[in-house]
Amino acid sequence: MAPKKKKDSRSRSRSKGKGKGKKTQSPAPQGKHGHPDDIFPLVLTSATQQLFGCCADEDVTRENPYKLLQKDDIIQDIKTRAAVSDFSPVKQIVLDYPEEEMLLVFDSDFTYDQSFYLVLTPEAKGRLTNPPEPETPEVFEEEVIKTPEPRKWICLGSDWEIDEESVKETREKICRKVRLRRKPGGPCFFSDLNAGDTDDSHVQCPSYEDNRFSIKLMQRDCGTQAVPKLQSSSTQTQWKFQKNASTQYEPRELSEEEKESILQSESLNDFLKLVTPRVLLALQQEEIQNVFINDCNALEAGATARDWDVSEELLLHLTFTDLNYTRGKNISCINWHPTIHGVMALALTEKNRGHNASPITRPASIVFYSFSNPSHPQLLLECPEDIFAFEFCPSNPNIIVGGCVNGQVVLWDLSAHVVYLQDPEDNKKNNTTVVRYRAVSAFETSHKGPVTDVQWLPQTFEVTRTGVAVENKDNLSVQVVTCSPDGSVMFWDVRMQTQLNQSLPERKSDVDQKLMTRYSIPETFKHLNRTWKPLFKITLPMINTSGNYAPLKFSFEHYKCDGNTENSEAANENDHVKVIPDYSQLRAPSAGAVNTLENVNTKLFIATEDGEIVYTDWKQEKDETGRLRSPKPIFCFSGYHLRVNTMQRSPFFKDIVLTTGGWTFAIWKEGVTGGPILRSPISEQHYTVGCWSPSRPAVFFIGKDDGSMEVWNLLINASKPAQVHAHITNAWIACIKPWTCSLQTTQQHFLAVADHLGVLSVFKIPRTYHIPAKKEMLSVTRYFDLRTEMLKDLLEREERWAVEKKEAEELKKKVEPVKPVMTQQEEEDQDWKEYQDYLKLEESILKGMGLWPPAANTKDT
Repeated sequence: MAPKKKKDSRSRSRSKGKGKGKKTQSPAPQGKHGHPDDIFPLVLTSATQQLFGCCADEDVTRENPYKLLQKDDIIQDIKTRAAVSDFSPVKQIVLDYPEEEMLLVFDSDFTYDQSFYLVLTPEAKGRLTNPPEPETPEVFEEEVIKTPEPRKWICLGSDWEIDEESVKETREKICRKVRLRRKPGGPCFFSDLNAGDTDDSHVQCPSYEDNRFSIKLMQRDCGTQAVPKLQSSSTQTQWKFQKNASTQYEPRELSEEEKESILQSESLNDFLKLVTPRVLLALQQEEIQNVFINDCNALEAGATARDWDVSEELLLHLTFTDLNYTRGKNISCINWHPTIHGVMALALTEKNRGHNASPITRPASIVFYSFSNPSHPQLLLECPEDIFAFEFCPSNPNIIVGGCVNGQVVLWDLSAHVVYLQDPEDNKKNNTTVVRYRAVSAFETSHKGPVTDVQWLPQTFEVTRTGVAVENKDNLSVQVVTCSPDGSVMFWDVRMQTQLNQSLPERKSDVDQKLMTRYSIPETFKHLNRTWKPLFKITLPMINTSGNYAPLKFSFEHYKCDGNTENSEAANENDHVKVIPDYSQLRAPSAGAVNTLENVNTKLFIATEDGEIVYTDWKQEKDETGRLRSPKPIFCFSGYHLRVNTMQRSPFFKDIVLTTGGWTFAIWKEGVTGGPILRSPISEQHYTVGCWSPSRPAVFFIGKDDGSMEVWNLLINASKPAQVHAHITNAWIACIKPWTCSLQTTQQHFLAVADHLGVLSVFKIPRTYHIPAKKEMLSVTRYFDLRTEMLKDLLEREERWAVEKKEAEELKKKVEPVKPVMTQQEEEDQDWKEYQDYLKLEESILKGMGLWPPAANTKDT
């Protein structure tokens, strides 16, 4: 059959192709031993090869691998060498071989795992020595290659594109007739002329722009092909092997005679005479001024740093611990002394004491530490209860106000003991001086909860009993603001009130007089002790529900009066003379003797215990009955899941406030009621405290509950901190407070960090965080303005989306017909029908995919 012949022909040609180029051909199919039955692989030693003249690559090669051996020689070798002979395995086959010569083949490719093999039959010998000639393969009719014929053209739309792209004539050709005037009707002869031979042999027709009209290109078809750019390059690496080497040298010294001749030479004497005045002048200049001073320090901003330090790490400067006072207590608040270098005060509270805990059994105190003696407190302020917040008076640093856990407000006067802070060396015995509080507010009129924040009003203004800001004629900070989770914010006045001038001695009891005599209390705040009442109180009613907000922290704008007012002139005189005021001689003015200040901002930012930010006004307003009451807050934003622990106004921007709480912090701008202008991503650890940098507008510090601290720089990145200082304390950070110290020629920046275990650490702030960048104030201002515009735009979009959504819902209600009310039975029937439709759809999809069970398919049919 034709197909079989075709297959045989291909098989024969394929066998021939495999044997092409090789003189060794496989004699027969392989047997069970891995080689054909008519050959036997042998291992011939060099002695055997020399004996029979078949040395590899000499007598026999890849091109001529065959060697005929005499049968008698092989038998003689077997008899002579017996079992040592290389032909002993084929002894019987050699004896039975019918011919006189046997064929030995050199297998250079080790086809059968040995270098030689012996042919055992005459047929295999003839097949190897006389291979058959190649046969011409038969060609059948079916294998004749026919010339392919083109198929019929099927138009798919491309002919229209080809026709559109082709160039066609759109106008008739212009025909011109030329008549020669020399010989009319005579023959004409034309020839080629080189245009460069003559100057006027041709007329140029350059293109030009026609100003009368212009054609605007609307669409253009063009093609682009991307070709990879090839580049050949090479490199060479020099590899130098390391090796050990040693060198020994010895100095070459002059002899004594040579030294003496050089010293006595005139050239040396002339040289010394020449350079001696120069050397003396250089020594004189070095004594006058240090010529080796580091000039790099003069390149920095302000030229205040002592060394060229570019480290970004917080460097530990000092650690304050004391087993007698800080052991077993927490640090609730820390403050640097405003005027004395290296002195700080910290309030100590009992551990694990909440706002509603029972009274403590150990005495509460505020401890003063100094850089000169960090292991021993210099001063101890006795407190009636634990202090959660305290602050130095801006006008007189010897006056301190604090808020107790029982709601009372306390005053101290350090005037008689400030010498122990100014010169700690006077206290050689390391005896801590105890200072008793000078006045405490009346328990009945104080807060009903712990005082969590206390601040002095600035000396530029004061408030009346209705919350109206008026002129401060004393030009001293005389009023205090406190807040408590009991839902109230109170304003206090440390001056003697007018109505109390005559009745005060009658109100003092004998017990109080004996107590004051016993402890030698000065006369500074004698008029306030146990009779101090708030000037007025405001509550924080909730906006949408009943009840009050529970404030923890608050912040108000510090008003700065104009430079031409009498108050500013008095302030400048007081700053120049540095007169410490006597608060015992101050009297509160009458209501009609002061001028109202209309440009004072009376708004408050308040952080609550429930994580809310409330913005309200402290000025009281009259209700329908004419009684004064606290106004409703302007807005309330629930931005935190936990209590807010920090609220601090920026020292550079009077309308920017930083808050921390829970796992985030936020930056607020006064006047923007839609929410914070910046909010941080959610952190893995709680944020426990935060504060602004006193020297850089864009930098602030955030403390966390794992003892680490984050440094944020708004100019670098507002989504992640610029630097994270891990584990600077062993417990969660309770308080942080920066401080700037200006010495004679330098300015130092410190950061006090207090943890939950009662350990106070002071770190040096690196240059990166306290030296402002160029135009940093302007950049941060623009950044806050940009964030404000983004927030306003977002609020407008949300409002517009809400209106559009409401309109769409109303339109949908109008367009859609009113659905009739269905009974329960009708709803069940509709659900059953929808379920049956779903089953049919499922069945059809599974049948189309071939996944429907055959039994179920048969059942359906």
